[in-house]
Amino acid sequence: MNARVRLSAVATAAVLALGATACGAEVENTGESAATDAADTDHYPVTITNCGEEVTFESAPERVLTNDVGITEIMFALGLWDRMVGYAMFADDRASSTDVEWAEGYERTEWLSEDRISMELILDSEADLVFAGWNYGFAEDRGLTPDTLASHGVGSYLLTESCRSGEGSARGVMPPLEALYTDLEQLGALFDVEERAEELIERFRSEVAATEEAAPTGEDRPRVFLYDDGRDKPLTSGAYAGPHDIITRAGGDHVMADLEDSWVTVGWETVVERDPEVIVINNYGGTTAEEKEAFLKSHPPLAGVSAIVEDRIFVLDYVDLVESPRNPAAVTALGEYLREVAQRG
Repeated sequence: MNARVRLSAVATAAVLALGATACGAEVENTGESAATDAADTDHYPVTITNCGEEVTFESAPERVLTNDVGITEIMFALGLWDRMVGYAMFADDRASSTDVEWAEGYERTEWLSEDRISMELILDSEADLVFAGWNYGFAEDRGLTPDTLASHGVGSYLLTESCRSGEGSARGVMPPLEALYTDLEQLGALFDVEERAEELIERFRSEVAATEEAAPTGEDRPRVFLYDDGRDKPLTSGAYAGPHDIITRAGGDHVMADLEDSWVTVGWETVVERDPEVIVINNYGGTTAEEKEAFLKSHPPLAGVSAIVEDRIFVLDYVDLVESPRNPAAVTALGEYLREVAQRG
């Protein structure tokens, strides 16, 4: 994709056509979103940087369509549901996502699809901006890319975790938690809710720092492998997907930290060689966490792996592990478990 062409097209074909209403920055649990009491300000035009490219918006998007649970909750955490036309999300993710402080967004925003976004959905909803990512809704083989959206006059914002590195289709340009903070900062600027974004970033950094301060050190740090799915070959996390930062900041040594990509497939022999002491299961999809655990414990090549021998398996939900405002809480939860593992030796 030629990102510069895409962003230029967005700026001329879509952004300039948006309304001139800006968002307020205060968000309280009052049943009103950050955008409700919007007033004209001198905030616009505003220029943001997305996946290394700059784009200028003359006003804030007013009909944002999001794809996937983590992306949707970034908008909710910023209190921006009044700027959304709706979201696309699998039913299992929707069912498990109502117990967070920004759950009001689920009540106030339309659930438009139980599948991924499609061009038909985008055009039918009259979205003016789509917030998605590579392999989080955007894919060339589906004919759905920022460039194709721009040809229809629809803007796009790419999830920073999914930014392509320039090495083929490999994804990742910064540490995963920094990707989250980057999106909060950039979207805060775009929608004129910078105060809310700064508050979230400060709180998240403090929560993660508290876990890091208490984390095991040196040889006490358990070796950790993330298992997403796959029987013949496991899908796991490289250095640029959320689990890397979640594992390392929680106090573990991520055994696939040398893979310069986000979500990648490896061979079981590599897992065996690196002998993880803890396996984190990504709980999502048609295969339950219990079924994944049963497979791992019965898979002959893993019989001698320390995590299997010691029965050290920890489960996190999909929304905890992809870029989302739930990442810091996942660091906290895994950190507690890894400290227990380190204490037991």
